[in-house]
Amino acid sequence: MFNRLEEVALRYRKLELELSKPEVTSNPSQLRELTRELAGLRETVQVYEKWRGLNVAIEENRALLRDPDPEIRELAKAEIATSETLLASMEESLKCLLIPRDPNDDRNIVLEIRAGVGGVEAALFAADLLRMYTRYAERQGWKSEVLSSSRTDANGVREVVVAISGDRVYRQLKYERGVHRVQRVPVTESQGRIHTSTVTVAVLPEAKEVEVRIADEDLRIDVYRSSGPGGQSVNTTDSAVRITHEPSGIVVTCQDEKSQHKNKARAFKILRSRLFELQRQRQEDARAQDRRGQIGSGDRSERIRTYNFPQSRVSDHRTNLSVHDLEKVLDGDLDVLVDSAAVYFETQQLQAGNAE
Repeated sequence: MFNRLEEVALRYRKLELELSKPEVTSNPSQLRELTRELAGLRETVQVYEKWRGLNVAIEENRALLRDPDPEIRELAKAEIATSETLLASMEESLKCLLIPRDPNDDRNIVLEIRAGVGGVEAALFAADLLRMYTRYAERQGWKSEVLSSSRTDANGVREVVVAISGDRVYRQLKYERGVHRVQRVPVTESQGRIHTSTVTVAVLPEAKEVEVRIADEDLRIDVYRSSGPGGQSVNTTDSAVRITHEPSGIVVTCQDEKSQHKNKARAFKILRSRLFELQRQRQEDARAQDRRGQIGSGDRSERIRTYNFPQSRVSDHRTNLSVHDLEKVLDGDLDVLVDSAAVYFETQQLQAGNAE
């Protein structure tokens, strides 16, 4: 581990030298790239420098254990005990900081919420999750924009796609993907029986145009008149857009805007993110199939959480954490759940790395 830390510290010093060169400061793209890399290494280097300084202090205090003055020896002994406790804590922090950083962590996301098993109740819960995530985004100071939606007459959501932008959005929300289960008594249930419904959540890192090549010949683009709860049948022109990417079979439909141009732009944004995620997942599968088996994939097919209304409880099935304040969670107070999932998966990655 400490050889790796020396390599990181050396790279940090080289980056500082690079950033002082005129040819770098006059090149905005290179300057931005190197500055971002430097910022990503800063915390690791700072903790490592403190760790090294603490080791020096411990050695100096050990030398004082031979001092003829008993009071000085006692002070040195107390200092060593305190420093060794702090040293162990720093070493754990350094292990976590050395976990390979997800290159997508700084990206914005495209969030997809779909009603699953449960009919009307599933659609209503999908609307609850949409509000939960948009409220969480507000709490984080992020911006959210609905790109596409299909709603029901009962104010439910069959499917909604939301773009969320801000600081490290993907890092915060990437472990939210999966199946979310709700247990509650539907408003239509006359006998008070609890029903179980599901909603799927997908979290896709937003892709830039240059990162995903989409050939014109691979696309089929259809335009038609908006209709249903999403379009409200108010358009008198063919403004809705459906894009089919034939090699992958991915189909994206947008009809929320009255402008065909805006719907088309939104559809391409969703398509790029879905294709980027497809590429990312294929690379991950090829590179670390056995590791994914150890740490879990966070895939949308996995049931990750249950929202139990009668008991006002939210349970995360991966971390075994239960929060007994469902109303606050649905109002966007997700910090405890999000943070515990991040710690869980980082720990699993660390253990998998040690096993290798």
